[in-house]
Amino acid sequence: MELLLGVSLVILWLQLARVNSQQGEEEPQTLSIQEGENATMNCSYKTSITSLQWYRQDSSRGLTQLVLIRSNEREKYSGRLRFTLDTSMKSSSLFIAAAQAADTAAYFCATEAQCSPGACSLYTNPAKAAS
Repeated sequence: MELLLGVSLVILWLQLARVNSQQGEEEPQTLSIQEGENATMNCSYKTSITSLQWYRQDSSRGLTQLVLIRSNEREKYSGRLRFTLDTSMKSSSLFIAAAQAADTAAYFCATEAQCSPGACSLYTNPAKAAS
């Protein structure tokens, strides 16, 4: 009697969307990898920032913040995840080591713009803020 072994191939779908509150832009990218492979997602931004956040969204847990990395930090770790920030290149990366099926999700990066005095205001007309 022959024993047949089935090998299941798990492909992870990782989607990255960049959200920049100042630019109002979103550029989705899709990445498909096999379970056990490493994954890298990159995010770039155009303005100076004070911090950058990475989020994950899936159907079971909804939107979850993974990390907040400040402009004076170069990298952070969380288990199999590594986050980097390069302010001189205006980019950030998310590395997933040995991806698992549970990593299947949409991933987002979001920036917080850096404001100089008088450059950012709660008012639509900055002149009103001074009066």
